[in-house]
Amino acid sequence: MTARLIDGRAVAAGLRARLAAEVAALPFRPRLQVILVGENPASAIYVRNKERAAREAGFAGETERLPEAISEAALIARIRALNDDPGVDGILVQLPLPTHIRAEAVIEAIDPAKDVDGFHPRNAGLLAIGRPALVPCTPKGVMTLLAEAAVPVAGARALVLGRSTIVGRPMAALLTLADATVTLAHSRTRDLAAECRRAEILVAAIGRAEFVRGDWISPGACVIDVGINRLADDRLAGDVAFAEALPHAGWITPVPGGVGPMTIATLLENTLAAATARRGLAAVAARGVSRGAA
Repeated sequence: MTARLIDGRAVAAGLRARLAAEVAALPFRPRLQVILVGENPASAIYVRNKERAAREAGFAGETERLPEAISEAALIARIRALNDDPGVDGILVQLPLPTHIRAEAVIEAIDPAKDVDGFHPRNAGLLAIGRPALVPCTPKGVMTLLAEAAVPVAGARALVLGRSTIVGRPMAALLTLADATVTLAHSRTRDLAAECRRAEILVAAIGRAEFVRGDWISPGACVIDVGINRLADDRLAGDVAFAEALPHAGWITPVPGGVGPMTIATLLENTLAAATARRGLAAVAARGVSRGAA
């Protein structure tokens, strides 16, 4: 058996093209405002990629680059001004923030209707109870990949490895809403290898290079590798030992080129949803929300 590769670059390109067509048909341009605090090199690269993707898809907006020494109060004041700006549809504060600024306070300051990262407690709570909400981009992008690859989700045994509020927990919620039977595993889970071997869908988001070994994977399982880790030789690796996994998995995402491209494409999808929801265009707005299932 050799796993089928799930090409995140191709799926993301198709999603961005569809979004660009939808934006071109609107009488306005959705506006995404990004705030970057400080000079974190990885964040700067990521923000530039977001800017390029947004511009190519016809979105308006800009990145505000604020000094690392800005106070938490001043940053929150700026966010509140953007909340009140009717021309702004989506607000994204790039993480991580400097250590003197509490990320949770900043996230909670964002208007939930403009929270295109899907991190606000209100959006997290709505997702948890299966009501429409803006959903974190990476897990929502994973669901798009599963759909595009025609991976059977309903009724499948799914394991999410990692319990972060950005990926792991919302990923488990989305899979549950799609009728999978979900286990959320983490660093304290006993016998992780055995848990992985039971999974028909395995989402690895633990942040440890090549942690999941090939013999942990059930034959034919779908392996979604959310991790991106830089090795000592400067190569990028996921949380799954890719070469070991290939003979076991039925589907697998590569690193790079798997989940990563979907995060930015889904951010644009969320921004379009937020923009149209604010204007009462519900049919388009529904693209960016999750809806519950019994």
